[in-house]
Amino acid sequence: PAMASAGGPDAERPHPKPFLIGVSGGTASGKSTVCEKIMELLGQNEVEQRQRKVLILSQDSFYKVLTAEQQAKALKGQYNFDHPDAFDNDLMHSTLKNIVEGKTVEVPTYDFVTHSRLAETTVVYPADVVLFEGILVFYNQDIRDMFHLRLFVDTDSDVRLSRRVLRDMKRGRDLEQILTQYTTFVKPAFEEFCLPTKKYADVIIPRGVDNMVAINLIVQHIQDILNGDICKWQRGALNGHGRTYKRPFPEQAEGGGGGGGGVLAAGKRSHLESSSRPH
Repeated sequence: PAMASAGGPDAERPHPKPFLIGVSGGTASGKSTVCEKIMELLGQNEVEQRQRKVLILSQDSFYKVLTAEQQAKALKGQYNFDHPDAFDNDLMHSTLKNIVEGKTVEVPTYDFVTHSRLAETTVVYPADVVLFEGILVFYNQDIRDMFHLRLFVDTDSDVRLSRRVLRDMKRGRDLEQILTQYTTFVKPAFEEFCLPTKKYADVIIPRGVDNMVAINLIVQHIQDILNGDICKWQRGALNGHGRTYKRPFPEQAEGGGGGGGGVLAAGKRSHLESSSRPH
């Protein structure tokens, strides 16, 4: 699609502002799976990467660059990746701000094998819907206030632990180290930093992607917004904790699993490279 020419009427705002959705929850709760299901139901999973109108980003892309000492600890499983200080909140905030303003941005690429930020970045093009998932996406108020909709994936702790153990063992990690890291860092950080942010969620999704009733309602809500049926959804236009963009969901879903593809405005592009993530 052609970009607005410099000096033209749309030069300052070449793209409509995207609808930004925060998706939080504990480790292995199913955050990314929920995001992928939402993308699928909006008819975007079969769309070529650069033409996608729904974008999924991860907070894990914004881990800080570690010092040599921190990196040595990380390789031994002794660094706390679940603490708020592990993330580059300034970079996260500025990147999300540019995304919300409809700008093309570059997102860091993080290597979880070497625990380092790579030189190459992922180019993210303007999209209609941006899903930003992570264990602590609601922790920082400046970032939390940017979301137009906040989802919390609430999955049983035993289920999450078993998923994490199986996932990390497939990555070649030692079982004892996995369990030690979980009891030392992951579980305490979840209880201290992640779980308290559940109160900021607009929608809590028990059982994650298994809860298709909740996910279908959320997809219908997104379709309403993209259709222009809800005009006052931006939190920035509200005072306090108002939710004027909310209204009852429609009684019937339109188009089922594949019918959402025509709902989104044409011409936006998004690009995402999948990566192996710890959460």
